[in-house]
Amino acid sequence: MTPEEIAKLPYRPNVGVMLINADGAVFVGQRKDRYKDAWQMPQGGIDAGEDPRAAALRELEEETGVAAELVEIIAESDGWLPYDLPYDVVPKFWGGKYRGQEQKWYLMRFLGTDEQVDIETEHPEFSAWCWQPVAQLVEKIVPFKREVYARVVDEFREYL
Repeated sequence: MTPEEIAKLPYRPNVGVMLINADGAVFVGQRKDRYKDAWQMPQGGIDAGEDPRAAALRELEEETGVAAELVEIIAESDGWLPYDLPYDVVPKFWGGKYRGQEQKWYLMRFLGTDEQVDIETEHPEFSAWCWQPVAQLVEKIVPFKREVYARVVDEFREYL
């Protein structure tokens, strides 16, 4: 696909979760795919007809084992934050139908214990996880998502 063809593609609707613990650190998981040296917060697609908030809670549990009753939703992003995939991966993700994702972000406080986090889910996306200080979050993220992560941190700063 050419850059011009990719630029005409829509964004895939998606949600992201910034999960913070009692110390204000952020959950990040190490990716299992081709970007395994990078970390990310839980995120995922919104099913047809699904409410974004419900999708965020579903994705959080699917990726971390953290159930809805173990979190408190503190805030959500005002709008949708888009990011573009690198050109070379667009044809490989989602059948080449999307140029990237447009995300609604949710800030959630984790009310459980570390023992209640389980990344060995039905379809594991992470090989490891940790609590990352907010100040170090953006630099550890896969490069093409860093701008969105910086915007998420800025948007939720008053709660962090």
